[in-house]
Amino acid sequence: MRRRNALAKGFKASLSITERAPDRSALAKCYVLRNITHMDSVPIPCDTESVENDRRWLVDHGRQDDDSLVDPFGRQVTYLRVSVTDRCDFRCVYCMSEDMTFLPKSDVLTLEELDRICSAFVSRGVRKLRMTGGEPLVRRDVMQLFHRLGRHLNSGHLDELTLTTNGSQLGKYSVDLYAAGVRRINVSLDTLDPEKFRAITRRGDLSQVLDGIRTAKDAGHQIKINTVALRGVNDNELDSLLRWCGDEGLDLTLIETMPMGEIDEDRTGRYLPLSMVRADLQERWTLDESDYQTGGPSRYVTIRETGQRLGFITPLSHNFCESCNRVRLTCTGTLYMCLGQEDAADLRSPLRLAPEDDELLLASIDEAIGRKPKGHDFVIDRRHKGPAVPRHMSVTGG
Repeated sequence: MRRRNALAKGFKASLSITERAPDRSALAKCYVLRNITHMDSVPIPCDTESVENDRRWLVDHGRQDDDSLVDPFGRQVTYLRVSVTDRCDFRCVYCMSEDMTFLPKSDVLTLEELDRICSAFVSRGVRKLRMTGGEPLVRRDVMQLFHRLGRHLNSGHLDELTLTTNGSQLGKYSVDLYAAGVRRINVSLDTLDPEKFRAITRRGDLSQVLDGIRTAKDAGHQIKINTVALRGVNDNELDSLLRWCGDEGLDLTLIETMPMGEIDEDRTGRYLPLSMVRADLQERWTLDESDYQTGGPSRYVTIRETGQRLGFITPLSHNFCESCNRVRLTCTGTLYMCLGQEDAADLRSPLRLAPEDDELLLASIDEAIGRKPKGHDFVIDRRHKGPAVPRHMSVTGG
């Protein structure tokens, strides 16, 4: 990001020595070309003819013949996760520091800008949008975004508009979410013990979350519980969570903790490989293999005793990179092609520099997908005490 900011400053400075500044759209094209070619020391001409030639090259070389988004490894990108805010009303110990510094509002995309980027992805073959955060439902007027995006469901260009939430605001927004077209909601919930819940979230109220889940079910939503498996924290109550989900008619997905961002404790002591968890659960539950898929990374089994599904997301013990079909957009307009890599594309600049030029935005997306890596490099062990990537999950979109 520091390098990109330097490029932007250098580009702005170069304008002062040009005899005739190109129009705003041409400036945006120059900026994007600087951003993607990585030629920091090579001046890029910004005359009208050069800009048009480079623009055509960018579009022609970045776009697939059928307008789909396909990465260098032949994987089609059909799933966009969007962090609508980095803010959250919880401070979960594995996700955030207790004293977080949040982004200034001027850095955050407007709801209209988020709609525009999401719509651009839909036009290029993305079939699933998931709104995340932070906690997405704490963003002011966020329901306007859900209702806008719902038009793509009505047109048939989008299969699913979904949400990941901590559940604290479901009591307030469940009915409106259903009206916007949301049908499935993932709720992050790591324990059913009120005191432990307060300790993990540092400020959450378990009863408020459970009430919100019931309200969402009553509104017609299909709820899935996401639980981060933490050694020495909730590993002794996974059976209780399975029973509760069975009684409530909820699916459950277990997730390995991910080494993202500096937190207030060493993750090594909390990491619990889900291969061990599954082996332990199989001693008491019958886990039948399932081909059920949601478009995400979870691998599912069906629990014969409850009839509900149990998913496993294993970014460390058994990564899911070979079938990765997703990219992540932050609330600042940064596109991460891989959760566990730092390479990213700045979509905010072309968005704001060329407000009427979607072709430029689409070309920027195409180029970014062309840099999607084969996989991530997550590691948690005693030799790697620091995070694999410095950004917190709340910034990337959990």
